[in-house]
Amino acid sequence: MSFANHLPTRREMLIGSGALFAWTQMPKIARAEGRDPRLLVIILRGALDGLGAVAPVGDPDWIGLRGESALLLDGKTPALPLDSFFALNPAMPNLYRLYKKQQALVVHGTATPYRERSHFDGQDVLESGIAKPGAVSTGWLNRALVAMESGGRVDPAGSRVLGVGAVTPLVVRGAAPVMSWVPQKLLPASADTQNRLLDLYQHTDPKLAIVLQARMRLAALGGLPGMSDPMSEDPTFAPPGIARVRAYFAEAAGTAARYLARPDGPRVGAMGFVGWDTHIAEGAITGQLANLLGALDGAFAAVETNMGEAWNETVVAVVTEFGRTARINGTNGTDHGTGTVAFLAGGALRGGRVVADWPGLKPAQLLEDRDLKPTIDLRAVLKGILKDHLRLEDGVLARAIFPDSADVKPMTGLVG
Repeated sequence: MSFANHLPTRREMLIGSGALFAWTQMPKIARAEGRDPRLLVIILRGALDGLGAVAPVGDPDWIGLRGESALLLDGKTPALPLDSFFALNPAMPNLYRLYKKQQALVVHGTATPYRERSHFDGQDVLESGIAKPGAVSTGWLNRALVAMESGGRVDPAGSRVLGVGAVTPLVVRGAAPVMSWVPQKLLPASADTQNRLLDLYQHTDPKLAIVLQARMRLAALGGLPGMSDPMSEDPTFAPPGIARVRAYFAEAAGTAARYLARPDGPRVGAMGFVGWDTHIAEGAITGQLANLLGALDGAFAAVETNMGEAWNETVVAVVTEFGRTARINGTNGTDHGTGTVAFLAGGALRGGRVVADWPGLKPAQLLEDRDLKPTIDLRAVLKGILKDHLRLEDGVLARAIFPDSADVKPMTGLVG
C-alpha cells in the first residue's frame, strides 16, 4: 500500500475509480453526549435498478411490469420478505440479517433533484449536493465535515482526509486535505468507468478525450492489454470475474471500516463501487445484478466485522446517481431511469423497515411512462443522517451542505 498527500491530476483519474474519505473531527455536542459516531457513504456508480434490488411484490402491477424478470416470494429463487409489500433480492442475506436485527433499512422511490440521464451530471449532483451539475468543485460530505467543530479532539489544520483508491470522488473534495491509500490490486477500469471519463473529458479537456477515445477503440479491437474488465467480459459475471469483484468490494470496505474503527482514526468516509450500468443481461435473479448485489452484501459484512464494537455507532449509507427504467428493455437489461433505492445499515440505526411513499407501477403512475416516480428526495435522507447522527444544524444543512434546499426537511427517525 502507499500513502500520498496530493490532489490527483486529470491523467491520474484514468488509473481507476472508487475512494474513501475521512476526517477525524466530530461535533462538540456528539462528544458531550458520550457518543463517537461513524458514517460511511458508499456510492454505486452506474445507476442501481432499485426494483431489481427491492421488489414491490405487493403491487398488483409488478408481475405484469417485469414478467419473468420479476423477483417473487414464491419464485425459483425466492425473494426475502421485508414486510407485506416489499422483498429484498435473495443475493443479499447479510443485509437481510441486519434488517431482521433492526440494523438496516431501505428507502424506496428516492432520487436526487437531477432529472436527466447522464451518469456524469447525475453523479455530480449526487456528490456535490447542488441541484445543478457543474456548479461547484466541492462535495457535500467535505463541506459537512468542515462545518463541524473539532471539540478539541484534533487540530483541523493538521488533520488529513483518507482516500482509498486512485481517484478521489467529488463528494469528498474541498477544504479538508487528502491523504490517499491505494490498494495493491485494483479492478481494471470497466466500460462504464471509461465512458464516464470520456464524458468528463469531452466537457473539460477535448484533446485528452480524443486520446482516451482512440485508446478505447484499440482496446475493443484487442490491441491493448489491461483495458478489459471482469465485469464487462461476461454479462453473467461468471467466475473468476465475479470473484475478483467480490474480493475487491470486501477488501475496500473492510479497509475503510478498520480505519474508522481505530480510537484515533477517522470517523467519516465515502467510497465508490463501479459497474451498475446494467443495460444488457441485467439478471436480477441469477445474473449480473444479482452478482453485484452479492458483492455489495459482502461489503456490508466486511464493514460490520471490521468495525467491531464501533459498529454500534455506525451508519453506512449506500446511494446511486439515479435509478433505471421500470420495464426490461429488448436486451434483457434496464436503461437510465429516475427513482431507485437507498440502503442504510449500521448499529446506530432504527432499522427493520422500508421507508416509502409508494407511487405505483401503472403506466400513468410512472414518470414519463418509463421510470419509477421518485417520491422521496435523497437529500432529506442524507440531511436526516447528518442532523441526527452527526448533529449538524438545520440552518447549516440548508445553507452550506445542500444549498437551496430549505424546503427539503431532514428525514427524522432514521437513527436510534
